[in-house]
Amino acid sequence: MTEDTREDRELYIKTTLRELIVYLFFLIVLMVLAFGMTSSTMYYFTSVMQAQFDQAPNSETQTTFSTATTIADWWRFVKGPLLEGLYVTNWYNNLNFSDSREVNFVYYENKLLGVPRLRQVKVRNDSCSIADDFKNEIKACYAMYSPGVEEKSPFGYMNSTAWNHTTEKELDGRSYAGQIASYDGGGYYVDLTRNRDDSAAIIEELFKGLWIDRGTRVAFVDFTVYNANINLFCVVKLVMEFPATGGAIPSSEYRTVKLLRYVEPRDYVVLICEIIFMLFICYYVVEEVIEIKRHKLGYFKSFWNWLDILVIIISLVCAGFNVYRTIAVGNKLTELLKDESKFPDFDFLSYWQLQFNNAIAITVFFAWVKIFKYISFNKTMTQLSSTLGACAKDLVGFAVMFFIIFFAFAQLGYLIFGTQVKDFREFQQAIFTLFRIILGDFDFHELENAHRVLGPIFFLLYVFFVFFVLINMFLAIINDTYSEVKSDLANQPNDFEMTDYFKERAGKVMDKLNIKRDKIIDIQKAMQSADVNNDRQLDFEEWRAELKMRGYADGEIEAMFAKYDVDGDRVLDEEEQRRMTSELEGQKRNLETNAAALNDQIQSERDRPASARSTADLGADADDRLRSSRRGVSGGSGGGGAGVSSEEFTVLARRVDRMEHSIGSIVSKIDAVLVKLDAMEKAKLRRRETMSKLLDSISENEAVSDEQKREQMEQLVREELERWESEPVDAAPASSRAATARGRSAGASRPGSAAGSGSGAEARY
Repeated sequence: MTEDTREDRELYIKTTLRELIVYLFFLIVLMVLAFGMTSSTMYYFTSVMQAQFDQAPNSETQTTFSTATTIADWWRFVKGPLLEGLYVTNWYNNLNFSDSREVNFVYYENKLLGVPRLRQVKVRNDSCSIADDFKNEIKACYAMYSPGVEEKSPFGYMNSTAWNHTTEKELDGRSYAGQIASYDGGGYYVDLTRNRDDSAAIIEELFKGLWIDRGTRVAFVDFTVYNANINLFCVVKLVMEFPATGGAIPSSEYRTVKLLRYVEPRDYVVLICEIIFMLFICYYVVEEVIEIKRHKLGYFKSFWNWLDILVIIISLVCAGFNVYRTIAVGNKLTELLKDESKFPDFDFLSYWQLQFNNAIAITVFFAWVKIFKYISFNKTMTQLSSTLGACAKDLVGFAVMFFIIFFAFAQLGYLIFGTQVKDFREFQQAIFTLFRIILGDFDFHELENAHRVLGPIFFLLYVFFVFFVLINMFLAIINDTYSEVKSDLANQPNDFEMTDYFKERAGKVMDKLNIKRDKIIDIQKAMQSADVNNDRQLDFEEWRAELKMRGYADGEIEAMFAKYDVDGDRVLDEEEQRRMTSELEGQKRNLETNAAALNDQIQSERDRPASARSTADLGADADDRLRSSRRGVSGGSGGGGAGVSSEEFTVLARRVDRMEHSIGSIVSKIDAVLVKLDAMEKAKLRRRETMSKLLDSISENEAVSDEQKREQMEQLVREELERWESEPVDAAPASSRAATARGRSAGASRPGSAAGSGSGAEARY
């Protein structure tokens, strides 16, 4: 869109190919950047951490964190698997570590950064209303969590932050969306230590003081580990929600991220790609600005332009976060290394690092989709977009019908089965469940167990109306439109045939190679016959005379001779001639090799099956065969004794081409001279007419004396002659018209003037 290619098809092809090549290079850089940030090691790191803390059983009941269902199960986890996983004090053979720096490693490889933190969020006792019938029996009421009913008063021992509320701002925390509700980033917290015994004592104090009670709605365990072997951080958050219904609902979040970006040589390769990527973004920003300036509001009518803007915006935001993350991680680690007894809050950075990774993934996705923009010149590649565009109106009408029925079934399923079936526990979950039923993922027995009558009826009606009717209507719309689009495209030519373009370019290169080879052959023959006096010295005059006979220009002859005349004596001695012959022979072999390879490529393109070739390809092949037949004249005649060789015929054909070019230029120059002469002749006639009218106008004025007439005539003639000399020939008509106008105005001012007296005045002049 930066160039007008509507009329120039060759410019359109060149522009498309250039942009495609540049964009493919941009895509490669983006892929290296994106895949350089991730690896399969991240998955294994997350898996082993989950195995340690989610799936490790406690020694009493063999329950794990992921299977915990009560407050007691949570305390067993904190006292058992959590402490055992975070504070490993000896090797697997029960021998103590020989170095104190070997402690605080999870699985002996993952260093615990700082200390872990326990935090809870509570609700008030008066957060809900008790029914009048039970007011005498029930004195306490704790509602589901919401910010308006959160407990902020001290409780328990009230001797530390574990028993006193701390706000989200003071903790520099972030809210967390659990399975039941979204919880505030503040609450009651306590930081453990780097020693197992001290941490166990803190947990025991919390246990005895009933730190977790009926008002607790969620409890968090936060810590961060770093694995230097793979340069990855794992930010762990273990969440246990305690709903108002009683019991416990466990969940966990493991964010494995690469916060230290530039450590290994591979990381610096990614850094180079990041720099190149930003240069590409700057280039595309300038390009989009030029397109907006050129097309104004019309720029925003294209889907691809919106996609370009989206990719640029995401890339700029990611670049800004990349700089911020590098600085923030450096500052946090500096503070942590000064005092390891503090809790390192990597929650914010790890969260936005994941969003950064997601944004890069979306950018890669859009970048791949944009390839369709550059291959849309081929009608086969436009079938998808053409089909969707043609059936858009039908799909909109179908979507209205589909979602009316679909949402009706979703509400029906939520209201009937929401209390018993997990997949229908929420309205949005019911929507996802119905989509899964369309794809064949459903549990019929669960619906049947929820309601023996309504379950099967719901399932059968949904399958009939949605699956058998609506989905088949959708497929019919797509299928019919695709058939129409395909038949229309079959009768339309491509915007251009890429094979024709490459074959044409290859043909031009082939011709250039042949011309260069013929030129080398000419020079080699000239060297053999130019030494007329047989003195084994090739002077410039002999060289010039021989090449002049072969149709070379003086400048070309001079440049070729000076290239090999090393000593500048205007004579090529035997050594200089040998060097010239050797270099020309090497160039000739290279040209023949390149020509043979290119010819094989063209021949393989011609030998494609007829089913794989387009009409344009066949036309191009016909032209190739015609050229081949013309060239074959020299080859065929060269085989007989009376004919000429192929090389001689090629030289002769080239000389004829040069002669035709020279004659054409001479003829064009002669035509230009004739045009100039004709223009001069016409100018003379116009000037003569102008002078006649001037003399006429002066002679007809009888009130003026002859002396005054003579002076007036000389003045007018002198002015006119000066004007003629100062103006080019082509401008003569304009001056003639001006003089004629002056003559007419003078004649009009004198009544009785006659037009027929011009000849007499001219004779007097």
